[in-house]
Amino acid sequence: MNGMPIIEAMKALALALVVAAVPPAFTLEEGLASWYGGKFQGRLTASGEVFDTNLLTAAHKTLPFGTLVKVTNLANGRSIMVKINDRGPFVAGRIIDLSRAAAERIEMVGTGTARVSVEVLSFAPNRFAIQVGAYAQQRNTEKVCGDLEAAGFLVSLERTALGVTRVLVRGVEGRELEATRARLAGLGYDGHLVRPEQSEGADREGR
Repeated sequence: MNGMPIIEAMKALALALVVAAVPPAFTLEEGLASWYGGKFQGRLTASGEVFDTNLLTAAHKTLPFGTLVKVTNLANGRSIMVKINDRGPFVAGRIIDLSRAAAERIEMVGTGTARVSVEVLSFAPNRFAIQVGAYAQQRNTEKVCGDLEAAGFLVSLERTALGVTRVLVRGVEGRELEATRARLAGLGYDGHLVRPEQSEGADREGR
């Protein structure tokens, strides 16, 4: 009986360490959003799901299917959470294509497009984040980010209270984990810290 509080305390500490190790949400990008519906209703999306313009979904060029993102209309501050289940938009200068239902929530149906921010809230299950490195100097951080983004990786930054910036590759599928690590090693980044993506995150500074 006397040992139970100690055991419970150790469990709580272990849980806290796991949670602290998981990168929270991050702002991915800002740019122009559009919306689609009409003739696409009932068609298959790139993920294999049937498109329903009445559901809160979106198309993105690179984010993994199943990713939940928060889209904020920068003109009026209205936000909506949507699931990525399609690819697009395929018009230059646009970063995300919303269903009509999502576009209505942030009041951009009438204008057709709106400048938005896109924040990644969570990835689908069995996704991982890979910490490629941690850097004290900004020029080193920028070089690594440039290398990784040029190679097609989804990158975010995590700044610590000590002024060190961690560079993370995000949303890696479990089945692609070893191949991704091999690609990183091929770029000269072979010191990895792999951790599961969390299901929900807090605000943070990102890329």
